[in-house]
Amino acid sequence: MKNWTRRNFCASALAGGFVASATKLFGAPAANSNAKSLGELLPANAQPPASEAGRRPCIVSAHNGLPHLDAGMRVLRTSGDTMDAVIAVVTPVEDDPDVNTVGYGGLPNENGIVQLDACVMHGPTRRCGAVGAIEKIKNPAQVARVVMERTNHVFLVGRGATQFAVDEGFQPVNLLTEKSRLAWLAWKARTSKNWRPGLDSPDFNKQLAELLETPEQKSWAPWIREVVAHPPTGTINCLAVNAKGEMSGVTTTSGTAWKISGRVGDSAIIGAGLFLDQDVGGAGSTGRGEEDIKIAGGHTVVEMMRRGKSPTDACLEALHRVVRNYSFDPSRLKMFDLQFFALNKDGVYGAASLWSSDANGHPLRYAVHDGTEAKAVEFASVYRGHGGDY
Repeated sequence: MKNWTRRNFCASALAGGFVASATKLFGAPAANSNAKSLGELLPANAQPPASEAGRRPCIVSAHNGLPHLDAGMRVLRTSGDTMDAVIAVVTPVEDDPDVNTVGYGGLPNENGIVQLDACVMHGPTRRCGAVGAIEKIKNPAQVARVVMERTNHVFLVGRGATQFAVDEGFQPVNLLTEKSRLAWLAWKARTSKNWRPGLDSPDFNKQLAELLETPEQKSWAPWIREVVAHPPTGTINCLAVNAKGEMSGVTTTSGTAWKISGRVGDSAIIGAGLFLDQDVGGAGSTGRGEEDIKIAGGHTVVEMMRRGKSPTDACLEALHRVVRNYSFDPSRLKMFDLQFFALNKDGVYGAASLWSSDANGHPLRYAVHDGTEAKAVEFASVYRGHGGDY
């Protein structure tokens, strides 16, 4: 007979809660009533294998970093600092006006102002820096690095962060591109009775057509309707380890579209959107920042790796804690998505997502450069399908 210790009892109770959650979400009995975690309820091919044997150097990032992993790897191969490597990956993403969830061109807050968040951690010196709700500076990750390297502080926010950046030589720019501005106006049309007809109004398409004047602007209409109906929460996290086992990490974002002015998500918070311990490894996240903050996700993943879990299993553990927070109503998990990325000091990597696919049914992927090539890898996941149904 099984020895029912308090730990065994609690583990069994949690497992039962997870199975019940899956049943409520999908409207059908769980595939495996003895499953210990929601991840085990998925078909085997829904959890692609991550690296089993570590390779150094290695870089892991969100999928939007894929085109720039070669640049980061060149830094590592020429004995550059791991912080230089991760900054080399995320800076082009911050600079790209077509990436509407990071840096320049990011979708604004409810007042039409782009506010950016970022943080960095440097393993060899065990230092970190962060900025939150910074305005008019398109490379917040670089500002966070300067906070780390040139001050005795860790976290600067709002006007103070912007002034610090200007004082350090960063050039202020208008971060609101025309594409993002028009999307913001369309969002106002949906949410304000006094602005324009709402999204569901029969006059909305007419008003949107009037708002979009040029052929290029008119081509943005499907995208605008999508971001108005389903505000995106994209971010880029990047983690790197060099041949010597030295590590760095960065997370940078423009945050949730149409957020309340001053809202800071997990991307600027050490221990949530990013955490790194040179003795163990690093972890970061993208997606719904509030859910990550509640469980100190980056720190949780690293601590699970410290206890011997693989990077992928450590990421799944963090997601299970998010699921547990919604045991009172698991259907609310459909309203958002969340991803974790992890890399240990030996170059073993992994990642997991709450949901397995996007709204079009395409499997979600992240980016890895294992020293031989940059490639896209499917996430392990907790649930089949996609989140973000507002």
